[in-house]
Amino acid sequence: MELICPHCSAINRIPEARLNQNPNCGKCGQALHTGLPVDLTTTTFDRYITRNQLPVLVDFWASWCGPCKMMAPTFKQVGTELASRVRFAKVETEAEQALAARYQIRSIPTLVLFKDGKEHARMSGALDANGLKQWLRSQDVN
Repeated sequence: MELICPHCSAINRIPEARLNQNPNCGKCGQALHTGLPVDLTTTTFDRYITRNQLPVLVDFWASWCGPCKMMAPTFKQVGTELASRVRFAKVETEAEQALAARYQIRSIPTLVLFKDGKEHARMSGALDANGLKQWLRSQDVN
């Protein structure tokens, strides 16, 4: 399975059986599963989405958005819990307007789940931890 390092963006090949064993990057040596959402930019987005073989959940948000700020700790918490099954990432829509336009983000926060490099599902609005986990389960992300 290929995973992108959240620190140096190197592509790492990890056997599926080792995903729960806290693997480290072969290039920089840091943990591949930090549990922290990765901040994506126009430059890093495509590589991260298309080369990660785990599903990637992207939170499109803005710094001025109250619901986005309220959901940020929940997103981080669930990201830590599901680190070996789902990659969590964030796109700040004010800074990355081209990505927001490309994915037709009309309201924030908007969560977009990518599988195999393609958009699989989308949810607009803030969720609590249980709601986020339930939504991910409904998308076959356990």
